[in-house]
Amino acid sequence: MSEGTPSLQRPATRAARLSAIEQALATHIITSQSQLSKILIDEGIAVTQATLSRDLDEMHAVKTRLQDGTVAYAVARGAAPAADGDEVGQRGEAQMARVLSGLVTSVAAARNLVVVHTPSGAAQYVASVIDKQPLDGVLGTIAGDDTVMVICADDDAAASRSDWLLTLASK
Repeated sequence: MSEGTPSLQRPATRAARLSAIEQALATHIITSQSQLSKILIDEGIAVTQATLSRDLDEMHAVKTRLQDGTVAYAVARGAAPAADGDEVGQRGEAQMARVLSGLVTSVAAARNLVVVHTPSGAAQYVASVIDKQPLDGVLGTIAGDDTVMVICADDDAAASRSDWLLTLASK
């Protein structure tokens, strides 16, 4: 991790563990439970094989064949894991474009933040759509009634994500 990039810290709770598993499945090609366990250990989360197996079952994660023939875990909501965390998969991006095009009224970057304006009452939903995607450089969102603040790792990530969100909302 580069200097100045904030590291994600998680509490030692079941919800945090499930979130870490979901993020790992979305940002890595996971071919085995032992590989997933090693990724979790790197994040400071020690888990037994039995617990990991129950967690994957509860999340409806299944092994699926990817386009290149690799068999890997995916959360069974129809989305295969991304090859890397750089960009959202085509299906996720298309879904985001449909949502954002009807709900985003403006986007602006300010240092490491992106401010997204929506009609009254839509900000929580827009923030949720953004949070569900594994976006490099995005640490999370905060939503009010008609404004979403996207917190990015640095100024460059904010500028890039601002342009990207504006492009998606314009489709």
